[in-house]
Amino acid sequence: MAALIWHPACGRGKMVKDTVLDYVKAINEHNIEKIYALMADDYMFIDTYASKVHGKDAMKNGWIGYFEWFPDYLIEATDILVKDKTVVIIGYASATFQGIKTSDNKNYWKLPAAWKVVVENGKIQLWQVVCDSKIPFDIMNNAGES
Repeated sequence: MAALIWHPACGRGKMVKDTVLDYVKAINEHNIEKIYALMADDYMFIDTYASKVHGKDAMKNGWIGYFEWFPDYLIEATDILVKDKTVVIIGYASATFQGIKTSDNKNYWKLPAAWKVVVENGKIQLWQVVCDSKIPFDIMNNAGES
């Protein structure tokens, strides 16, 4: 398997990386219109369980729903690796369920995560996330319990 690397002098690698960083920024800002504009028409989202959402229209609704659950959802990229049109992001995802802050922080999670991203013609074609979703789901399932 070839190593994923990014060369600052490589114009295409920079364009691909910049597209991904713009997408992450739009996600972190919860800017639905910018997210939508950066998705390719044949966009595919794949979650931790290999469930797939096809098409930018369906995924626009997915992002709207996700931000309702987690209005402070944030991606922190610690490493970004690029090879051709494929980008791997290593970092953290964090959020607070329904934005409800508690003194014991029981609604908040921050977990290691990785994303595989494919960029085609300046648009995000694939967004695949790998992150332990048990903690967020447990928080959602236990919401309202004392």
